[in-house]
Amino acid sequence: MNLKEQYINFFVSKGHKQIPSAPVVPENDPSVLFNTAGMQPLIPYLMGQAHPYGTRLCDYQKCVRTNDLDSVGDTTHHTFFEMLGNWSLGDYFKKESITWSFEFLTEVLHIPVDKLAVTVYKGEGNIPFDEESYELWKSLGIPESRIAKTCEDNFWIAGSSGPCGPDTEIFYFRSNEEVPEIFDPEDNRWVEIWNNVFMQYYKDSDGSITDLPKKNVDTGMGVERTTAILEGVNDNYASSIWKDVISLIAEISGLPYEGNEKSMRIIADHLRTAVFISADPSGIKPSNTDQGYILRRLIRRAIRHAKRLNIDINSDWESRIAKLILDKYKKYYHELEENETIVLEVLKNEKEKFNRTLEKGLREFEKVTKTHENISGENAFHLYDTYGFPIELTIELASELGLSVDEVGFQEKFKTHQELSRTASEGKFKGGLAGNSEIETKYHTATHLLNAALKRVVGPDVHQKGSNITDERMRFDFSCDHKLSEEEKKQAEDLVNEWIKEEIPVSVEEMPKEQAIKSGAECMFIEKYPDIVTVYSIGDVSKELCGGPHVSNTKVLGKFKIVKEEASSAGVRRIKAILENE
Repeated sequence: MNLKEQYINFFVSKGHKQIPSAPVVPENDPSVLFNTAGMQPLIPYLMGQAHPYGTRLCDYQKCVRTNDLDSVGDTTHHTFFEMLGNWSLGDYFKKESITWSFEFLTEVLHIPVDKLAVTVYKGEGNIPFDEESYELWKSLGIPESRIAKTCEDNFWIAGSSGPCGPDTEIFYFRSNEEVPEIFDPEDNRWVEIWNNVFMQYYKDSDGSITDLPKKNVDTGMGVERTTAILEGVNDNYASSIWKDVISLIAEISGLPYEGNEKSMRIIADHLRTAVFISADPSGIKPSNTDQGYILRRLIRRAIRHAKRLNIDINSDWESRIAKLILDKYKKYYHELEENETIVLEVLKNEKEKFNRTLEKGLREFEKVTKTHENISGENAFHLYDTYGFPIELTIELASELGLSVDEVGFQEKFKTHQELSRTASEGKFKGGLAGNSEIETKYHTATHLLNAALKRVVGPDVHQKGSNITDERMRFDFSCDHKLSEEEKKQAEDLVNEWIKEEIPVSVEEMPKEQAIKSGAECMFIEKYPDIVTVYSIGDVSKELCGGPHVSNTKVLGKFKIVKEEASSAGVRRIKAILENE
């Protein structure tokens, strides 16, 4: 039984219900590209909304973080990782949480007590020292010399105000040296393995603190780090989670892991993350924006490091590694099985696309670096525009040669390029998508109408899962568990055209987010939006939070026509549609 199963079994025995892992791409939450922690999908419930599974929850959650992407290649960093978590929503509190954490670590995982240490909140200003947690740890057998009181790292709040409270972090001594009698959190031999957050206060905008009537517990433990600790390895990639993947990369390349660690770790990590992103129900594909850009960057970086290991890029190397990863995780995440074909196609297509220009781009890069000490913004943009090199790849290649890149100059060239390709559009509002042509602006408004039509024809549970607009067509992904019938397609198409003929004005207003949600504007995870949001309304037909731009009246859209409806991924359908001049 592995760590995930041990964890879930333990907390189920304590009255918790296992909840499924949320997708890696948050649904209708534009504030982040990916779910970065186990608690993120649970924010509405931690804020007071009742959870259908009850008040005691546990799970393992898929997470993606790319803020320290450049650190991947060392022994501990990953872009994709799994987070174990258990929660109390107004049910149990510190005593049960701390006692169960201690019991799981010492009696289930058999970690010796003398290898453990903890931090508790020291107290600051009008928030007191967390004496209860301190005394609980002492009563369980953690000596006072192994309990450190700190402030900055032991208090949690989502923003400047809102639910908040102290947390207690549990550390493991990851070294073969003698365990020091006194715990020093700054000693990096002590590795944090678990964090228990106690949301017991409410901090007002004026700084005043009051007790929450309903107190919550939120905990998190990283699977990769804890597995490495339990298996006694100081390199996460030497643990059972990665061993077979690394061995396969070594077999494909014909090279040993020793001496080639960085490239092998990057390939293993980036392909695992790419598998999970491309298997996600949101239907993310490699592109030059948002999640698609991250996916493209990960695949291309893996390809470059495969090339450094002399792997035949034109072979099926990426497919072999991806299949091994899919087989390892299918049992836990069913979308991997359902979308296996899509995953392999995404990797193969992006590999072939990048391979076509990689050789030429690398030759061009070598030519530039032979004749220039550093890389100008103009040269960096040429590599991007002609050879598909993301600026990050150019920076990485340059840093390996001890050269710098004029990033400011690149951004200026990039901005000029955007300005030149921008077509002035009339009748559009100022918005976050400024820069679209007139026809693209029309398509953007048409997606709102299509979304509203599908809700009426298919059902209110339809939600947008993504869209892609060019000046030739619109593509709209939406949640739906069946292929649309010819009648459903016709009804949706007719509804959109009916609203276009009605010449409905489009209005925009900014309002506090609470007011927006009360007004019925479509959005999930409202807590993640800024305090003031932009709401676009198309008469009484549609009301959505959006950055724009839109036309000012539906009458300018022309005739709406659905040209194709197909599967995008499991539970997600895709409509391609065009606007024709009447």
